[in-house]
Amino acid sequence: MTSSAQNITEPDVDTVVVGAGFAGMMAVRRLLEQGRTVHGIEKGGDVGGTWYWNTYPGLRCDVESVEYSYSWDEGLQQEWVWPERYSAQPDILKYAQHVAERFDLKKHFEFNTKLTRATFDNAANIWTVTTDTGNTITARWVVMATGALSVPKKNDLPGAETFTGLNLYTTSWPKTPVDFAGKRVAVIGTGSTGIQVSSEIAKTAKELFVLQRTPSWSVPAHNRPLTAKEIADVKANYASERLRKRDSMDGLGLPGTGKSALEVTKEERDAFYQNVYDNMSPFTFFGSFTDVLVDDAANQTISDFLGSKVRERVKDPAIAEKLIPKSYPFGTRRTCIDTGYYEIYNQDNVHLVDLLENPLKAITPTGFMTDAGAVDVDIIVHATGYDAFTGVVSDVDIIGVDGVNLREVWNAGAKTYLGTMTAGFPNLFLVTGPQSPSVLSNVVVSIEQHVDFITDTIKYLTDKGYNRMEATPEAQDAWVEMNNGIGQFTVHRNSHSWYMGDNVAGKAHVVLPALMGVGPFRAACDEVAADGYRGFALAS
Repeated sequence: MTSSAQNITEPDVDTVVVGAGFAGMMAVRRLLEQGRTVHGIEKGGDVGGTWYWNTYPGLRCDVESVEYSYSWDEGLQQEWVWPERYSAQPDILKYAQHVAERFDLKKHFEFNTKLTRATFDNAANIWTVTTDTGNTITARWVVMATGALSVPKKNDLPGAETFTGLNLYTTSWPKTPVDFAGKRVAVIGTGSTGIQVSSEIAKTAKELFVLQRTPSWSVPAHNRPLTAKEIADVKANYASERLRKRDSMDGLGLPGTGKSALEVTKEERDAFYQNVYDNMSPFTFFGSFTDVLVDDAANQTISDFLGSKVRERVKDPAIAEKLIPKSYPFGTRRTCIDTGYYEIYNQDNVHLVDLLENPLKAITPTGFMTDAGAVDVDIIVHATGYDAFTGVVSDVDIIGVDGVNLREVWNAGAKTYLGTMTAGFPNLFLVTGPQSPSVLSNVVVSIEQHVDFITDTIKYLTDKGYNRMEATPEAQDAWVEMNNGIGQFTVHRNSHSWYMGDNVAGKAHVVLPALMGVGPFRAACDEVAADGYRGFALAS
């Protein structure tokens, strides 16, 4: 380890990789295959990323298990067997641990170690990385494999610190099981996490109060064990299907009609939606008809259909109406999957607290208070989401050219080129950073594309004798402008969600995910690389 960044001529290692989730493990593996020296840093005690940190009851991935896995090693694909259609968190963590052991990756990571500062030496073209253990290490390249959803949104609820009961946070759940039997419980938040955890708590709690500000769309998971035949069929076609899906819009290659939603009859349209609702991934809705994500009237047909399903599942018409989103177009907030979520509101022990009707005034020592009055509870579960994409730099000092802090740059709105680099921060690569598909795709497909692009880039630079690369401001601005333009063309123009940074007070409103689709994004990256990395400044 190096104690100072002064007078550095050669770094300790070629690359520092921050994060040991799916992106970090693949990045380390790829770099080792190139013969590079790599040092990984992970704040947790093991690999797994979000599946290490998040352990709340009911947690499952909303992408089918056979899709939510690596494609870069055929032996790995063939040997691993997923137990369920949507496997639970323990199974996904076991998969991550299996990958780490199979490829001997853990020895390349320093666990229980948090990045606190990274400083770029503009003369030597080397980063000095400092951790909370006090160690420093120098590297030519830094790969931030920290994920778009890795930093919880700060708890800004008034009075939260006064609550004398049990405060639970879905992003840091206790390692020992929590018994909700006989307890009065409040769950704050109705995004994917809130929906999953509420469905579980409702089974045993004496009373459950679900505090909802903005309702989410949710469709049934239809989760079940996978049959031996289903697993065999997937494995027989893995290689060809992976190739097809990585060039699709969503990374899943889901079927669509190829028609406008407005050119078919309501009966034909609803029959297609019903088949999706009963049998397919909820993400099939996005590509169901050609215009549902660009035309407001076409988009409304999905909302109308799903709204009818909520009314079927919830017995009380007044509660059903409160659970139906009406303030944003379908697809502009995360669509959730559930196992009996809407049905919990048919139980006598479950109460929906509509914060639009009666705003939350404060957390109290004994519970919470809305405009309708005070409610006492024993446990409060905070499921309030993440500071998406940019949260990772909120408590880390990443210092680029001229002493500029990335946190301050992104405070005015996160900007990247290809979701990979930010101007003014040479040799710093982002995996699925802002303005990349990531959260609007099968994220593992996007991770693999980005890691391949980054590691191929490092190989190109090394082979050509370059030791510095950075995005040009002009290319970055053009990329961000294009992405914002797509946002104005789609139904996202009418949305204010965490996709735009609007869930965090004071955060700049900018389109954070790339809306162009996985396949077109891959093609754009490949074109840039083939053109000698157009839009990047390379230097020796």
